[in-house]
Amino acid sequence: MATEQTLAEVLIGALHARGTQRIYGVPGGGSSLDLIAAAEALGMTFVLTRTENAAVMMAAADADLTGAPGAVLTTKGPGLAQAMNGIAHAALDRAPVVVITDGFSEALARYVTHQVFDQKAMSAPVVKGYSRLESDDPAGEIAALIDTAQAGVQGPVHIELTGAAARRVVPVAARPSSPEDSAALPDLSQAHALLAQAKRPVVVVGLEARGEAPETLAFVESLGCPVLTTYKAKGIIPDDHPARVGLFTGGAAEAPTIDQADLIVLVGLDPVELILQPWRYEVPVLDIAKNRHRPHYVEATAELHGPLAPVLTALAGRNASGGWSMDEIAALREGQRAKIGFPGSTGITAQTIVEQAAEAFGPEARITVDAGAHMLSATAFWPAMRPNDVQISNGLASMAFALPAGIAAALAEPGTRALAFTGDGGLKMCIGELATAVQYEADVTVIVFNDGALTMIDLKQQSRGLAPAGVRWPRTDFAAVARGFGCAAWRVSTVEEYNAALAAARETKGPSLIDVVLDPKGYAAQLKAMRG
Repeated sequence: MATEQTLAEVLIGALHARGTQRIYGVPGGGSSLDLIAAAEALGMTFVLTRTENAAVMMAAADADLTGAPGAVLTTKGPGLAQAMNGIAHAALDRAPVVVITDGFSEALARYVTHQVFDQKAMSAPVVKGYSRLESDDPAGEIAALIDTAQAGVQGPVHIELTGAAARRVVPVAARPSSPEDSAALPDLSQAHALLAQAKRPVVVVGLEARGEAPETLAFVESLGCPVLTTYKAKGIIPDDHPARVGLFTGGAAEAPTIDQADLIVLVGLDPVELILQPWRYEVPVLDIAKNRHRPHYVEATAELHGPLAPVLTALAGRNASGGWSMDEIAALREGQRAKIGFPGSTGITAQTIVEQAAEAFGPEARITVDAGAHMLSATAFWPAMRPNDVQISNGLASMAFALPAGIAAALAEPGTRALAFTGDGGLKMCIGELATAVQYEADVTVIVFNDGALTMIDLKQQSRGLAPAGVRWPRTDFAAVARGFGCAAWRVSTVEEYNAALAAARETKGPSLIDVVLDPKGYAAQLKAMRG
C-alpha cells in the first residue's frame, strides 16, 4: 500500500472502506475531476446526474438501502445552491450523506466575486459537520466527519474541497476501526412496570428500528398486541403480519386503534415522521428510541434511549395479559383499510394503481414515493415485506424525490425492480433524470399519477372555500416525453390499459414509464380519513 496519496484519493478511499460503491453528482472543473478519477481507480461508479438536487436524493436512498454513507460531489457556487434541497432532505430524513463541493482558494477569494458566497454558512443549518480538510491530519478529519454522519441522528456532512487541496499529497496512516458501542442497558424498571400493568398495549414503530427488524418483530409478538408503523418504518413488521393494523402518521386513521390502548409503546419513532397535528391521546407512553428527540409531540411516561436491540430483547415477554384477540386486530386492520380506500369507484383510482402494480411486480419490488396526494394510497396499499421497501421523503416531504430515489434503488440492488410512484408535478421538477435512468440502464418503472394539478394544495384551497387558482395545469403527455429520452412508455386511462402496460413494463429491461391519466375525485375523502 502506498505511504502517500493525494487528498482526493484518501477521501474516496475512506468512503470506499465504509462500503460506499457509488458517487452521485454533477462535476465542476476543480476537485470533482480528481475525485472521479480516484473513484474509478477503486472500481466505484460515478453516476452523472442531471441536477445536484437529484444527486443528493439518490445518495440518501443509496445510504438507506446499503447502510453505507451516501456520497455526492458538486461544483462550487450554483452546484451547492442547487443541492441544498437534497441536503435538507438528507437532514430531515436521517440519511448519512457526505456532500463534497469544490471551493475557492484563499488566493482566489482575495479578488474573485464570480460565483462566490459563504458555502459553509449556506449548508450550516442542515449539516452535522463541515471541513475544508486543511489540517495536518486530513485523514483524521475525514474519518471523524463520516463518523458524525453515521452517529446518533444520522444526517449529511459537508466537505468544501478546492482543486489544490484535492491534489495535495498527504501521508496515509492505518486507522483502527471504531469500537462497537457496548453501552450498558438503561434502567428498565419503569418500562417493566408499565408493560406489566398494561392490558391492551399498542406498539408504534418508527424509522430508527429499520436496522433492528427481527428484535422489533419479536418484541411485538411477545406482547400479542396491535402494531402501527410510520411511512418509513413500513416493512419492519411485514404488512401481512396478523399484528399489523396499518399506518401511524399522527392523524385520524389510527385513532380507532389507539383509542382502545391503555399504553402506547413507541419503538424507534422519530417525531420528524409525524404530521403537523398535536398529540391527541391521554394514555401513558413508553418511548424506546435510539436518540432523545426534542422537541417531541408527547412527554413520555418513561423513556429508554440507546441501542434498540438489547432493550427490546430484554423487554420481550414482559406483558402476558392477552387483552387483545387476533379477531379484534383483524377488524381494526380492515377498518383502517376501508376508511382510506376508494369504495364504489369503477374507474382507475390511486388505490387501483398501487394494488395492481403490487400484483404485477410482486413483493420483491421496492417503491419510492413522491410527496403529494398519491402518497396516501402508495404508502397505505403497497404491501411492504422488508425494511426500506418504501422510500419516501417524509421529514422534508419534498417533491422531485421518487424518480431519483428509484434510480438509486435500482442501481444499489441490481436485479430488484424499483417502482417510482410520482405525481405529475413532482415529475416535472426532475424529469431530466429519465436520461440518467437510461444512461445507467436502471431497472426502474416510473408510474405517474397524472391528475393535472398540485392536488394536495388544490384540496386545501377547496377546503377553505377559495376559487381554483394557481394549482392546476394542462396535462402533459409524459409517455411521449419519456420516449424522447429513450424509455419504453405507455399512456393509459383505463384499468385494462393500465394492466396491459404493467405486464409490458414487467418484461422490459431498463427504465420504463406508465403515464396514468386519472380523476382526482376521492382524494378529499381519503385525506380527511387519514389526517382528520
